[in-house]
Amino acid sequence: MQKLLSQDQVAVYRDRGYHFPVDVLSAGEVADFRRKLEDYEAASGGPIKGEMRHRSHVLFTWINEMVRHPRILDAVEDLLGPNILCWNTSFFIKEAHDPGFVSWHQDATYWGLSSSDVATAWIAFSPANRISGCMKFIDGTHRRQVEHADTFDQNNLLTRGQEIAVEVDEAKAVHVELKPGQASLHHVLLFHGSEPNRSDDRRIGLAVRYIPTHLKQAVGQRDWATLVRGKDDYGHFEPEYVPKRDLEPEALAFHAMVSEEQVRVLYRGTGKSAYRA
Repeated sequence: MQKLLSQDQVAVYRDRGYHFPVDVLSAGEVADFRRKLEDYEAASGGPIKGEMRHRSHVLFTWINEMVRHPRILDAVEDLLGPNILCWNTSFFIKEAHDPGFVSWHQDATYWGLSSSDVATAWIAFSPANRISGCMKFIDGTHRRQVEHADTFDQNNLLTRGQEIAVEVDEAKAVHVELKPGQASLHHVLLFHGSEPNRSDDRRIGLAVRYIPTHLKQAVGQRDWATLVRGKDDYGHFEPEYVPKRDLEPEALAFHAMVSEEQVRVLYRGTGKSAYRA
């Protein structure tokens, strides 16, 4: 029995590598989450940056709440099954009229996970459309891993500025337009990217990486995840810290330790030792 997605929608995801839009947050919920993000940014003196953009659910109670949201998990369960870990979260934020972009890439390239049975829920906090630089997908490109090249372009929002080292036909791009509170779902191997934000508002999205409990970290020495639904009979991932209040010292210490290990996996072979600012 499907929880949220229809059988046809699941079939489309399997065939194309994505499904959108999915209504997951109410107008009030998404407005409250955006306010909390921007309250933190105002208090810290600027846009959230560096390692704070990643695995943010162990730092902020409201992001920890979001990754457990029943409607998001219902959609993910329809794709991955009943036993689900949240492996990571990442903010992708483009300021108004900012040159930041995301090159064509596949998420799985540097993550080191044992399987591509991974789904990303990309949740829009603000309008994501062609003007604001919404994601774009290429149908059916989720069936194999391709080569990537690292650019470390300063305007590329990806960790290594990685881009697919094969030609991508832009004419086939599907633009993933979302309203605040809507999400898209995409497979970890799907070709995707996005253009700069040419609008007058920020384009804010939170990417939540969900995995079934049978996956492992195949490259790093250790890895961590949060059980958000069902049960974990495998124990391949160490349990993450669950914050009781925002930015508490224990959460910051845990986050720093885990970020150091993740950087070793994401930047392996490059000599980099920290997330890009």
